Formats: sequence, structure tokens, C-alpha cells
Amino acid sequence: MHAPVPLKIGSRQVFAIAGPAMVANLTTPLIGVVSTTAIGRLDDATLLGGVAMASVIFDCLFWLFGFLRMSTLAFTAQALGAGETRELTAILMRGFIVAGLIGAALIVLQLPLAAGLFDLMGGSEGVTRAAKTYFMIRIWSSPLAFANYVILGWLVGQARANPALLLQIVINLINMVATILLVLVYDTGIAGAAIAALLSETVGFVLGVIVCRRHADGGFAIPRATLFDRAKLMRMLAVNSDIMIRTAALIAVFLFFTAKGARAGDVTLAANSVLNNFLLVSAFFLDGLANAAQQLCGRAFGARDARGFSDSTRLVLAWGLGFALVVAVLFALFGTSLINVMTASEDVRRAARDFLPFIVLAPVPGVFAFGFDGIYVGATWAREMRNLMLASLAIFLITWWALQSLGNTGLWCALIAFYVARGGLQGARYPALYGATFSSPSPPLAGSRRAELALRRSG
Repeated sequence: MHAPVPLKIGSRQVFAIAGPAMVANLTTPLIGVVSTTAIGRLDDATLLGGVAMASVIFDCLFWLFGFLRMSTLAFTAQALGAGETRELTAILMRGFIVAGLIGAALIVLQLPLAAGLFDLMGGSEGVTRAAKTYFMIRIWSSPLAFANYVILGWLVGQARANPALLLQIVINLINMVATILLVLVYDTGIAGAAIAALLSETVGFVLGVIVCRRHADGGFAIPRATLFDRAKLMRMLAVNSDIMIRTAALIAVFLFFTAKGARAGDVTLAANSVLNNFLLVSAFFLDGLANAAQQLCGRAFGARDARGFSDSTRLVLAWGLGFALVVAVLFALFGTSLINVMTASEDVRRAARDFLPFIVLAPVPGVFAFGFDGIYVGATWAREMRNLMLASLAIFLITWWALQSLGNTGLWCALIAFYVARGGLQGARYPALYGATFSSPSPPLAGSRRAELALRRSG
């Protein structure tokens, strides 16, 4: 173990992490654009519907296991702050093991999983057949995709955001180029799009391992006892399970929002889809700042640096608020023009304009929702984040139920209430958690209490 790494907290440190994350986020939607365009050129609506259906399934499925990146980032930043350089490699290896096990489980269960998911989606026979073709190929990328989450979290956790950015861009570019070649040049249809995703994750994993090997102190060889330290494994399990439940609640909100919009009619569904693109744009920037919060707060947590932790919190939220205000003003000024660009339907344009004020309002509460998510992840206050997310989900559902007579307006009110609840509840709980964490020179690590209890029971 080395001495804790001194912390320097400033705007430069924030954007050294947030900047590359924002750029990487902006490249990700291009994959969907290229895949949709390539399949669309085949002039077969069932294939286009199939890739859309399968993409939604994988978006939700992979999003659910995003805890692998988040927890790896947090544990890595904490170990870096504490000066535990050899523990960094152990964190990477443990992450690979969990990623491999989850990915293998999805592959083994692919048939019942596909049957259940496609029955739930309820597409036509042709669309479902095409989606299953895509699903059965891309599911084999699961272990690699999850391992890449671990690699990205491990690199960003050490503030190595540029290598993480390059890896993500390489994965996305290979996906796009391979999709064009396989679908349009070699005429492999929807299977080609799935193979492109599998190929990109494979190349990304190989390159990621090479990059990690360069930055691993002493290489990948670590004592078995260190790798399988029971207390640390139990803590990792506790944190991961809490973040997974939190993510499931978040996914439930957006699936509910989409489903209710669909029931309101095609025009309302299309208008909501257009407006969701605005939310995605603001989310790209806010998520970049959340990455910075995870690393800086995690590192300060590991170093037991209360001042560094509070400075990181203030900086991330202040910059986030600045970005949110700029984005809100841009949406207010140019939102109508952007809507006109995204759809040619006058009915959809009119409906989208009616709900544009909600898009203008969303970025400001979104700052605190995303910002405190990053802070809580960095400090591994995972149990509290889980509980507050479940409370926010309840507030969302209660608000929708109370305002459902307003139709789509009530639905958007519920979504704004959800954003406010996420940030507000976490902000209200923050002072108590901060005080408890830094009240002594060596406060207990989040999740360690449950790990200790589990070890006592098993012993």
C-alpha cells in the first residue's frame, strides 16, 4: 500500500473526466442511426421493426447491468484515494469475473429469455422473427460488453478518461463500419447488424485488456487470497445489487412513460419520442459530470478527505447547473425549429410544441438527479441511493395517478416530479450521510456492514 494520493480539486479535474465522457456519449447514438439507416435501405419494414425491437431489449438489458461500470469506477477511485495500488488490479479482476458470470448466464438462458421478452413486446410475427435473429446472435456479446463496462469504469476511476474515450469511440466506429459492410455490401441482413455489434465488443475487449495491462501495477498476477477476499467480495455484491435495483426502478419509469404515451395514440407517442431526443441531449452532458462526481468523490472518500469530497460536490453541481441553464435557454429559443427538423408531420409538430415547456424545465432538476447519483455512487452510498430511487418511483406513480385525467400533460408532470424527487431526496439526505462518513478518521465503507453480517452468519 502506498500513501494516499494527494487530491487537487478544481474545474480542470472535473472536465478532464467529464469532457471525454460527454464526447463518448455523443458518439453512441450514431450506432442506432447507422443501424437503422442500413437496415432501412433493405426496404423491408419487418427487418426495420425487428432491429428496433431487439435494440430496445438490449438497451434495457445492458442498462440494467450498468452497475458493473459504476461500482468498478467507485471502488477503483476509492482504492486510488487510499493509495491501495495493488487493490486496483484485484478490483478489475473481480469485475471481469462478475461480468463473465452474468454474461454466461444470459447466454445459457437465451431461449427462455427471448421467449419471455418477445411475448412481452407483442410485435407482429415477421418483426418478432427478425428481432429473434438479431437477439440470438448479439446475446453472445454479453460477457464482452459487460467486461468492457468494467474496463471503462476501471480506467475512469483512475482519472484515465482519455484512454476510456478512445476505447469507446473505437467500439462505436467498428460497430458502425461493420454494420455498413455486412448489411449493405455483403447483404447479410439483420444478422449482419448483430454480428457487427458482437465484433465491436470483441475488438474493444481485446484492446481494453491491452490498455489495462499497461496501467496495472505489477501486471495482472495477484494472490488468490487477495482476489477472493470474502469481505470485499461481499461488499461488492451488496453495492452491485443495490445499484441494480436502483437501475431497474429507473428503467421502469421510462418504460411506463413510453407505454402510457403509446396508449394515448400514435401522434402523442411520436411527439413524446421527438421530445425524448431533447432529454437525451441534456443527459449526455449531465452524465459526463456525473462521471466526474463518481471519480472525484470516490477518490476523496478513499483518502478520507472531507474537504475534497465537499469541494467535488460543489464543483460538479455548480457546473451542472450552468450547463442546465444554457441547455434550457437553447431549448426555449430553438426547440420549435428542432422539432420541425425532426418531423414533417404537422400533427406531431403541434403536439410536440404543446409539451416543449416540460423539456425546457427538465434540465435544472436533472442536474441534481444526475449529480447526486454520481456523488452517491462515488461514496458507494448504494443502499441509500436504492431506497431514495424507489421512493422517487413511488412519487412518479402517485403523481401520474393523481393527474392521469390530464392525459399526456399529467404524464409529463409525473416525469418532472420524478426528476425533482430524485435530486431533492438525495440532496436532503446528503448532509447526514456526509457527516456520518467523515465523522471519524476511518468511517466504515458503504456496504461493509452488510458484508460483515453476512460473513458472521456464514461463519
